[in-house]
Amino acid sequence: MTTLGLELPTDPRWVDIARMNLGDILIDHAFCEQKAASSCISLIVQFPEHEKLVEVLTPVVAEEWGHFQRVLKELRKRNIPLGKPRKDEYVNQLLLVLRKPGDRNEQLMEKLLLNALIEARSAERFKLLSENLTDEYLQKFYRELMISEAGHYRNFIELAEEYNPKEKVRKRWKELLETEAAIMKTLEVRADRFH
Repeated sequence: MTTLGLELPTDPRWVDIARMNLGDILIDHAFCEQKAASSCISLIVQFPEHEKLVEVLTPVVAEEWGHFQRVLKELRKRNIPLGKPRKDEYVNQLLLVLRKPGDRNEQLMEKLLLNALIEARSAERFKLLSENLTDEYLQKFYRELMISEAGHYRNFIELAEEYNPKEKVRKRWKELLETEAAIMKTLEVRADRFH
């Protein structure tokens, strides 16, 4: 077991590749933050009747957008243009395993657990960057983000349990952790991808 219950740690080669290709990692990271904010907005738009969800995720939207702005600032400091978004194979493969049940609360659980998985993997990678980069500012930056993403991970799990029986959420979470580990084994370690 690794950070936040993930079953497979990141390939150790990733952090070395990330260090040598920091510009590409920052670009992909920026898009990840943008997608995280969009995903929370989408949940609020799709499930507005769930007051607790709206209350919890509204500040998360602001936080994720703030992270996006901070990564943009890092890119500008380095004269690196944002460019166009890249295909996120990791998230696309996770989306394929989501169930599409009829019950609204089950649909919500699937979406919340997907977000929790992405936040858990992001937190793990932020931890690796905070411990392995030589740039002191970026070490601190990624440590802050690791703590923030771990908090978001907990938000998503707790919200899933708010609207579904805990046993059901835990069973599905275990299945998704196993699937995520299997997906991680198939993905190439790339210099231009955060996940």
